[in-house]
Amino acid sequence: METSGEIAPAVESILSAARDRGGGDERLSVDGRSLTAAFDRAEDEGRVPVIAEVKPTSPTTDGERTDDPVELAGEMIRGGAAALSVLTEPEHFGGSPATLERVRAAVDVPVLRKDFLLYEAQLDVVEADVVLLIARFLREDGTDDLGELIAAARDRGFQVLVETHTEAEVETALAAGAEVIGINNRDLTELAVDLSTFETVAPSVPEGITLIAESGIATPGDVTRMRTAGADACLIGSAIMDGDVRQNTERLTNL
Repeated sequence: METSGEIAPAVESILSAARDRGGGDERLSVDGRSLTAAFDRAEDEGRVPVIAEVKPTSPTTDGERTDDPVELAGEMIRGGAAALSVLTEPEHFGGSPATLERVRAAVDVPVLRKDFLLYEAQLDVVEADVVLLIARFLREDGTDDLGELIAAARDRGFQVLVETHTEAEVETALAAGAEVIGINNRDLTELAVDLSTFETVAPSVPEGITLIAESGIATPGDVTRMRTAGADACLIGSAIMDGDVRQNTERLTNL
């Protein structure tokens, strides 16, 4: 997969580590909790559907949260999160499959596995309700095809969130059979964030597709902006992890 020069060095480092990580020893079979049903419940209860992210650190944030991730997850749910995202990438985000396993056993909401998955065998590392597949990194030579990975994930019982950044990537995701699409406001070329990305790309997503806004959502005004532009839900990490997790979640879900 030739991506050097096309993406930020930090992202290339993440991908290099992902290429070297193996998969699980046995094929998983998952009885997943429905992400869309969780969004519907939040709406019915008057909350904005938010996927709150347990993210100890990242290349775009300073410092590291060392709190027990299970306690953080509980505070997020008490704050109104409809679902959780848990990082399993170890080298750059401080995550682990063991952390996701602990969190998922402790909560009753859907849990997204946030990682850079490139090969089918990497699906078999840990049970989750939803897995993230990034369209940009699954169209290159040397990785499994996006459509094949979506099918492989669904065969195991996973729901799939396909992340995109451009209209062309949305087309790729739709052609591959994506039913839940995320639009990342962060440009992986330079790691810059622009909320207008979602507003520009969202009209290319047809009715019937669950649409999630990702990255750069920090204030209630940002949440409202993404919802007005068509987001069914928002995935929020740093703005929740930076400070009082419960209060931050409440601030972004109870508008």
